[in-house]
Amino acid sequence: MNFGQAIERLKQGSKVARKGWNGKNQWVVMMPALYLPPYNAQDTAKKVNDRTAKFIGEDMPLDSQPYFALFNAQGKWQPGWTASTSDMLAEDWEVVD
Repeated sequence: MNFGQAIERLKQGSKVARKGWNGKNQWVVMMPALYLPPYNAQDTAKKVNDRTAKFIGEDMPLDSQPYFALFNAQGKWQPGWTASTSDMLAEDWEVVD
């Protein structure tokens, strides 16, 4: 697949990777938008945690827009992944199970 096709698959919820990547067992996903009420909200549903509230404020909801995240070869998440020029021009993208 080319990068445009890979993006379409990401939008559909698939994991994608390049055959040519040196790091094995790594892949990219598109994390969907997420809205959480403020840290100090009284309801018991999921809400902003104290770590996030430290930076955005206890009275602020979290309104996160979609982004790409890489699960790297070391087994760690790298949120905010961006493709390199070679990634964008590559034709070796594939869907990962």
